[in-house]
Amino acid sequence: QVQLVESGGGLVQPGGSLRLSCAASGFTFSSYAMRWYRQAPGKERELVAAITSTGDSTNYADSMKGRFTISRDNTKNTVYLQMNSLKPDDTAVYYCNAYRTTYHNFWGLGTQVTVSS
Repeated sequence: QVQLVESGGGLVQPGGSLRLSCAASGFTFSSYAMRWYRQAPGKERELVAAITSTGDSTNYADSMKGRFTISRDNTKNTVYLQMNSLKPDDTAVYYCNAYRTTYHNFWGLGTQVTVSS
């Protein structure tokens, strides 16, 4: 049974930091690229960051570059998203995604991040 379980979300003040984790099980984690997406109320889901299966390459949305860092530990089947200098516009539900092919594309249930004073 495939599972992606996000954790680490919460309420943080502007300028603060959070570290999201996504624990994977039920598939060969090290064979999948991993991505973080987010969806704010009334907006479409957008890609935040991506990392290759081996972790040797990462990619970020322009608005996250320099503030967010994606990483993974294939020995722990976990992907992380370190978020610094958070802004109110970063408020959203953050989703973990595992992708290998169109038919091997899995999603977690999401974790809420709220940036507010």
